[in-house]
Amino acid sequence: MLILLAAIAFLIGTVIGSFLNVVIHRLPREQSLGGRSACPGCGRQVAWYDLFPLLSYMVLRARCRHCRAPIAGRYPLVELLTGLLAVAVAVRFGFGLTGALYFAFGAALLAVTFIDLEWQIIPDVITLPGVVIGLAAATGHGDEALLVSPLRALIGAAGGALGLWLVAFGYQRMTKVEGLGFGDVKLAALLGAFLGGGGVFLTILLASLAGSLVGLGLILSGRGTGRTALPFGTFLAPAGIFVLFYGPAILSWYLSRFRISG
Repeated sequence: MLILLAAIAFLIGTVIGSFLNVVIHRLPREQSLGGRSACPGCGRQVAWYDLFPLLSYMVLRARCRHCRAPIAGRYPLVELLTGLLAVAVAVRFGFGLTGALYFAFGAALLAVTFIDLEWQIIPDVITLPGVVIGLAAATGHGDEALLVSPLRALIGAAGGALGLWLVAFGYQRMTKVEGLGFGDVKLAALLGAFLGGGGVFLTILLASLAGSLVGLGLILSGRGTGRTALPFGTFLAPAGIFVLFYGPAILSWYLSRFRISG
């Protein structure tokens, strides 16, 4: 039964991942999310039988049926990741309201990851409604506070946004180089609303570590300098998904160590 439910979750996830590709492609271009998909190369509408997640990409051999223009690898990647996210959420949080909310949270973070990577922007239409939903849905059920309590959600949203803004402000004052944008600050508020204060702090810490390692790799390989700008949302959003699943265990381990040492 579990395998069947996981398969259903994966299929639903890939279908939603197909829609996420529409969001990732159209939202930064300020295009409507409605209407049929079309090939960016020739403009021909994509037939319904070429819209099956993952399968169509393989059948078409990563090319448009009409003009043979290449189909970006991002499309199957997003579908696959969203399918895997759906399975992980279903197994971890179940198929109820909590699972649905956390899947929507993770799907939003996936969209942010790829949009920020390509465009270096984080759309308000994703983050601001997400903050509202996270705060409104905060109920504090379960041993690991799923969802987090209303107070923890409020502290997380405010603390995450303020903390990241202070980091960005301090970085800009010291280096005279524009660092994080307000899109990252709003993303931190979204993360805090769903993950709480401890969760958003851990997310920012992991994202900063990942960004530093990537930046160091670019410098050592000669493909970047100390002033090379990196889209922080591309690190912050995946870190948020990681913390969603493993954050409570990591924080619990850390606090237990702190209590012992104290």
